Amino acid sequence: MMYYQLLGPEITVAVLGLLVLAGSLLLPSHGKNALGYLTTIGLAAVLLAVILNFSREAIFFAGVYQIDMYANFFRLLFLSAALLIMLMSSRYTGLFGERKSEWFSFMLFATLGMMIMVAAGDLIMVYVGLELMTISFYILTAYLLNDRWSAEAGLKYLLIGAMSSAVLLFGMSLIYACSGSTVFTEIYQALLAGSERPALLAGIVMMMAGLGFKISVVPFHMWTPDIYQGAPTPVTAYLAVASKAAGFAVLVRILLIAFPPTSLDWKLILAVLAALTIIIGNLTALPQTNVKRMLAYSSIAQAGYILVGLVAANTYGLKGVLFYAMTYVFANVAAFAVTAVVEVAEGNAELESFNGLGRRAPMPAAVMTICLLSLAGIPPMAGFAGKLYLFSGAIQGGYLWLAFIGLLMSMISVYYYLHVAKAMYIGISSREDRVLLPVPVRIALWICLLGTILMGVYPGPLSELTELAVQLFSAV
Repeated sequence: MMYYQLLGPEITVAVLGLLVLAGSLLLPSHGKNALGYLTTIGLAAVLLAVILNFSREAIFFAGVYQIDMYANFFRLLFLSAALLIMLMSSRYTGLFGERKSEWFSFMLFATLGMMIMVAAGDLIMVYVGLELMTISFYILTAYLLNDRWSAEAGLKYLLIGAMSSAVLLFGMSLIYACSGSTVFTEIYQALLAGSERPALLAGIVMMMAGLGFKISVVPFHMWTPDIYQGAPTPVTAYLAVASKAAGFAVLVRILLIAFPPTSLDWKLILAVLAALTIIIGNLTALPQTNVKRMLAYSSIAQAGYILVGLVAANTYGLKGVLFYAMTYVFANVAAFAVTAVVEVAEGNAELESFNGLGRRAPMPAAVMTICLLSLAGIPPMAGFAGKLYLFSGAIQGGYLWLAFIGLLMSMISVYYYLHVAKAMYIGISSREDRVLLPVPVRIALWICLLGTILMGVYPGPLSELTELAVQLFSAV
């Protein structure tokens, strides 16, 4: 029996996105203000529905689409991130002018694309969700029409994103040619019975490269700093946390469900990429003077840490991937939320603009400091627990050298994170006026702060949730 009500979250987000888009075209100016509230309430309702049905599972359309606890975990992540982005952007969206309401609809479509990606059991469905997400982000990245940096970021993202999608699609076509199917389970059975072929190896490598672009893994990271710096800050935050998590979710499912271990030694390839990503991301972040650009290189390094868990591919490693992805949402959204506040107040996100923020806005400065320390993996914040899972999985899987590199680079990352804290608390600013925060931004910051601290001090509930989610791969 097919429980079609389990598809309700995707259907609701799709309908909500269309309604908001229609409302932005048909409603008068004073009526469009309600669309933001409609989006937030709708996302909260969908999030509640996913929570209530977390343990329910179903396979649709002969394996093309499957709702399981792994997919539900990432649905929770995307919807939580989207809600936090909606709250943190309450003041920033004023920069969009009359196009403010359409911004909500594109955010919903990007969320829908991610939800489709993580529940896909078929290569074509993965590609459909991926393109829905990325096309929405192409538009959102260039949403500040009068800002040349935003226009440049949008164009770069379009060109590089189209190229990476082409590489991914070509890889998928080679996999189909070798297996005769696009469904993950059928691909596994077909490749298990067959012999190694150059076309198969090329297809797997091209798919890994295409997804590597999406998750900003070295050497496919070249687009990240410019796009993150030029895009509107709420869009950058959503790109950094949700889009990256969607890419990792798909990569884990494909590598562990679709490809037999004999098809390619992908663990060694990913181990080398993880080490390079951690090292280059952290070292390149050190000299940055723009906070958004620094956070972009930081996100590259964070992708390397998450990749460590996939390399291990054991229980600890996979739990670490999911645990760290969730904690990363709260820490990173808070950092970008404070950056957005400074950008609106000062007109830019340069490090010097953060000078004196500890006196002008004590609460945001404190939240940003705590969340940056979480990204660095300092106990008792949530980032420490996440990295503990990741590095434990790597050591258990025989990758002690990779765990050592991750630990060393985590210590180095403290340096550039504390640069921001130093500017906020020691830096001298010519302005002494208070930075006023809208209520939704305060709510988002408090949620991020509580999430970062509670998941670090008491990681049990999230750890149990990730354990349920990774049961899908227990037989692998």
